[in-house]
Amino acid sequence: MQKLLPFLILTLSTLTSLAQNKMRPVEELINNTEPGWVFVQRWIDSAKNKVEILSVDTSKAKDALFKTQVTTRSPMGAIIHSTGGLLIDNGWIRILGSGNIKLGRTLPDWNKGKSFKEFGERPAFLLVADDAAGGFFAVNGGQFGNDAGKLYYLAPDNLEWEALDLTYTEFLQFCFNGDLDDFYNSLRWTNWKEEVSKLDGNMVYNFYPFLWTKEGKDINKVSRKAIPVEEQYSFEMDMRKQLGLTINGH
Repeated sequence: MQKLLPFLILTLSTLTSLAQNKMRPVEELINNTEPGWVFVQRWIDSAKNKVEILSVDTSKAKDALFKTQVTTRSPMGAIIHSTGGLLIDNGWIRILGSGNIKLGRTLPDWNKGKSFKEFGERPAFLLVADDAAGGFFAVNGGQFGNDAGKLYYLAPDNLEWEALDLTYTEFLQFCFNGDLDDFYNSLRWTNWKEEVSKLDGNMVYNFYPFLWTKEGKDINKVSRKAIPVEEQYSFEMDMRKQLGLTINGH
């Protein structure tokens, strides 16, 4: 076994290098002939809901695009490459891009350690957006079922991954033009707009009593405090385990 060890280490190193080499260079991911941003910008210009485009840092955008391995022809790649992210409805929904002072997380960095271990791996799901109430939106990469490419919503009032039956593009259209008051009917409190508009994109509200309990059903009667989104995500994952909720059973 000791004689085999150096060979195994070399083999593993080679496999790692090969995996890394399979990642397409950022130049191949930038599509200048059919840029998806043209369409996304058009959708935003005609949006019914308020959309704030966060300014982009070119070097960070290229890095995030490379790590995500999507082309700028796609709406996701376009948002990563052309924006620091999007804030919807006074910042209630945060669509991840390549990071900005208002939304410090990049889409690939936010997912590392959650939906994949190393950049270049095929993610089981991809977290693409979240909201001020502590809900998370993810594209199914196969972990949630057979509807790969469709979005799921981790609802903070039941901790279930709910199928939305929307593609990423359709999700954008929903954010831009959908009835968000109806979708978030039980998660928006009186004067939420004023509070959320001042909330940092790396923070979300944590509620007590917990929203999935009988005592926490009325959003206007529970206490809330802003906590880091990373802390809230970890908390919800831990609570799902404690409650015996499974991924495939959502």
